[in-house]
Amino acid sequence: MKIVVLDYETITRDGDVSLEEIASVGDLTVFGFTPDDVVAGKIGDADAVLCNKTPITEDVFQKCPKLKYVGLFATGYNNVDIEAADRHGITVCNVPAYSANSVAQHTFALILNHFNKIREYADLVENGGWIRDKVFHRFYIPTYELTDMTIGIIGYGDIGRRVAELSAAFGMNVLAYTRSPEKVKPPVNLVSFFELLKNSDIVTVHCPLTNTTKEMINKNTIALMKKSAYFVNTARGGIVNEQDLADALNHDVIAGAGIDVLTLEPMREDCPLKNAKNCTITPHIAWAPKQTRENLFSVVADNLFKWTTGQPQNVVNKI
Repeated sequence: MKIVVLDYETITRDGDVSLEEIASVGDLTVFGFTPDDVVAGKIGDADAVLCNKTPITEDVFQKCPKLKYVGLFATGYNNVDIEAADRHGITVCNVPAYSANSVAQHTFALILNHFNKIREYADLVENGGWIRDKVFHRFYIPTYELTDMTIGIIGYGDIGRRVAELSAAFGMNVLAYTRSPEKVKPPVNLVSFFELLKNSDIVTVHCPLTNTTKEMINKNTIALMKKSAYFVNTARGGIVNEQDLADALNHDVIAGAGIDVLTLEPMREDCPLKNAKNCTITPHIAWAPKQTRENLFSVVADNLFKWTTGQPQNVVNKI
């Protein structure tokens, strides 16, 4: 069986995670990065393709008639034309839940950076500000305890639930909005989308990007948030209308934002959030700890192996 990996550079740091498990399943060809216009050529006559964010389109399926399997190094699968995969009889498998711990951790890194003013105080010290002080401290920028704050979690899958657990450890009140209300158990409170926006000190997004969630955070929904609210997105960039969020930040409609994902990645020079007020942006790294990626690779290999035995797992389409 021929297997092609299209974008190895997007899932490793100088090859720090091995493809050995995957290579044991078949004849493996690895490409570091594949431009969108040559995807079909790189796949060629392979039986299986593995990728992270490379688009797999109807055109690719038509040009690669031997292709029978698409394996994702990701939970999200919006880069694959699922309807086309169904039409061509191709199995598509993802890796659910692998990054719950790391994404929840990064979510709180952004939250703590904002409420403890880590970057501002570190810059002060680096620039010699503390050396010039008369007393032992320098707390000229207000900081805030998370205890008794209300955090609103949009999406309550594995990551959302892990964020709720960490929130409870900080003594926070937790609200959740989800398509799966049966998953929400006390002390987390199930609320409507609009109730969550109105009542939360922190709003954090952990839902997939779909036609329903696309730009669900926009000027109208942001206007419902508290002026003191902090917004976090570690899910998918397209869930947010970036120009609306930038306008809201620049006009003090909300207090700040922590962003790990953008609609267009890598960031473009004209990204509206690039110089937005009180906006911290990290380059899509919430999922990236080495332990997390090792787990990812292991599940990708297992998905592929199970498919070869006729017992596929983590299938996202109807095949």
